[in-house]
Amino acid sequence: MERINVRVESPLRQKLEIEARKKGVSPSAIVRQALEEHFNRQEPPENCLQLAERLGILGCIKGLPPDLTSNPEYMEGFGRD
Repeated sequence: MERINVRVESPLRQKLEIEARKKGVSPSAIVRQALEEHFNRQEPPENCLQLAERLGILGCIKGLPPDLTSNPEYMEGFGRD
């Protein structure tokens, strides 16, 4: 296990110590649990589409039709020999 240092104001430290005593665990255990819960609530990593949208690279090739991926006529025969 790695060790880190975190500075908190006195009232927060007191709350942490009270909670730890109530639960019968160390203050570090409370902090680890809070961090785990925080990161478990995070959104899943973005997929390729979300990444492309965020980077602004969708539709960036000049000269292609704007509806290339959504118009069925461009997909005609795709995947066939």
